[in-house]
Parts: sequence; structure tokens; C-alpha cells
Amino acid sequence: MKKHQGIIFSSLLVCLVLVFVLDIATGSVHVPLVEVVKALTGRLSHDNGWYDIVVIFRLPKAICATAAGAGLAVSGLMMQTLFRNPLAGPSVLGITSGASLGVALVVLGTGVGVRGAGLLSGLVGLDGNLLMVAASAIGAALVLLLVLLVARLVENIMTVLIVGILGGFAISSVVSVLIHFSRPEMVQAYLAWTFGSFGSVTWRQIWIFVPVVALPLLASMLLGKPLNGLLLGDAYARSMGVSHWRLRLLVLFLTAMMVGSVTAFCGPVGFIGIAVPHLSRAALDSSDHRSVMPATVFAGAIVALLADLVAQLPGCQAVLPLNAVTALIGSPVIIWFILKRQMADAFPA
Repeated sequence: MKKHQGIIFSSLLVCLVLVFVLDIATGSVHVPLVEVVKALTGRLSHDNGWYDIVVIFRLPKAICATAAGAGLAVSGLMMQTLFRNPLAGPSVLGITSGASLGVALVVLGTGVGVRGAGLLSGLVGLDGNLLMVAASAIGAALVLLLVLLVARLVENIMTVLIVGILGGFAISSVVSVLIHFSRPEMVQAYLAWTFGSFGSVTWRQIWIFVPVVALPLLASMLLGKPLNGLLLGDAYARSMGVSHWRLRLLVLFLTAMMVGSVTAFCGPVGFIGIAVPHLSRAALDSSDHRSVMPATVFAGAIVALLADLVAQLPGCQAVLPLNAVTALIGSPVIIWFILKRQMADAFPA
């Protein structure tokens, strides 16, 4: 590993710890950093006035943001490599829309004649949280399968991107129909979910959410070399002994698990999956997935925590929609990347 990359990874780790602590300390009620450190090291008494705020409410939110940001960022990185398109990502290719449709069928089900998510949960043997994760992951996987099928039938990768975008619009139309025939309270619950939030995940849900995201995330970390071969083309990947379609199916499964789980628990959080991989490549000045992948994990977690910090509006009772904040962060990154490529093409070195 290059020396400057070691410095970057050390800086990312320090930044992640600092942002994690700040995310717990800030909010409508300011918590002294000393009390936060005591809570994280297990030295905060249960009788202390800060205990409920730090340990019960804010710590699971910070853990959720860390896992969700890392999962979305790595999913975006693998999608950009899979389709060899710098603007590919879970939301652009319709994966998030598919996950949203799965959740909409569960949340809005009582409004369209289905007997309700509670009864459905009993029928399939899952509680509400696991049912939402399963529905979201299945929706994401089905959309990915369709996009992958189109990618096999056509040679132009931009066609795949266009199909993914149009497919996302079609799925959104189905969700609109569900909303039209649903009861107002169901619609309100679904719309609140679409705004995105890391703060709705409780400790009980964390024990489900983190493993479901962490396991495919760890598996993705082992795909650095195969993804490097895929980035250079299918023929080159085959010359390295990489099974092209087997790798695509594995990437499909891992991405669906991460995106589906994050969407189920946190809502359809956008832009992180598209913007963070570009930040990682630019910081490392490399496209080697063996180094870009772990950097993307750290950067994704940091960006998600920063977005949560801004959304909380420290010192105020109001909370901004998470998707509004991530769009404010992600849009300038994407615009910068497009302009950088245009300038590089216009003024080659």
C-alpha cells in the first residue's frame, strides 16, 4: 500500500470516530462530550440523566447510520463496476424503487384490500421488521435481475441505464396506485418512511439490521480482485479465471441484501451510493478495489453520519428529511465529477 493511502485510511478512521461521537453529542438536547465518552466506554451510570439520551436513543441511531452509509456506498461502488458506468447506483438503476415497492405492499397493504401486515407477518412466520426486510430485499433483487437481463441482451451500457431509470418510474407509478387506494393513515406512514431516517431504528431492530448489512458487506470486501478484472472488461475477467456471470449473480445478491435492508429500516436513502465511490477513488487516486473498497466503507459511514448531523439541526426541535440532506451533499459531488471529466476530455494532459 502506498504511503499516502496509509495516511488517508488513518485520517478516515479518525474522522469516523470523531463524527460518530459528534452525532451522539448533538441534537435537540446537547450532551457534553465527556458524558458521551463515558457512555461509549461503559462508565455512564444508568441513573445518570444523560443515559437515556445517549445509550437508548442516540447510540443505535449512530450505529444505524454507520452501517447504512457503508452498505449503500459499497453497493454503489459495485454497481458502477458491474455496469462500468460512473453514474450507476441503487437509486438510478431502479433498485431502490423496487425495494420501496416491496415495503409499500406491506405498509399500504391494508389500504388495498389485503388483511394487513400483521396478519401477513403471522402467515409467513416473520415479525414486522423481518417481513419488511424480506419484502424490500426481494423487490430490490427482482429489479436487479431485470436490469441484469437487459444488460445481457444489449451491448450499449447506456441503454441499460435508461431502462433502469424508466423501470424506476414504472415502479413509482405502481406505488402511486397503491397510495391512491390506501387509507390516509397508511399513506402518512409510508410517506414518513420515504423521507428517510436513521433515528427510527431501536436497539431491538439494530440486532437484526446490522448483521443483515454487515454479512454481505464483509463478503463484498473479498471481491476486490474479481471486481478489478470485471472493471477491465469481460474478456479480461475470463482470462483471470473469473466466472463472469457467477460474479454478476454474487454482486446482485450482495447488493440486493444491503440496499433492501437499508431501505426497509431507513427508507430510500439516496445519493450516498452514487457520490461516495467517486470521493474514495479521488482521495486514493486509484481504481483498485482492494483499496477503494475499504475506503468506501469508511467514507460512506462518515457521509451518512454527517448527513444525520445536519438533519438533526443541533439545538432545534425540527428534523430535516434525511433524503434532502443527502441530496445536498451528493449533488455537488456528482456535478463536480461530470465537470471534471468534461474538462479532462477538453484539455487532455
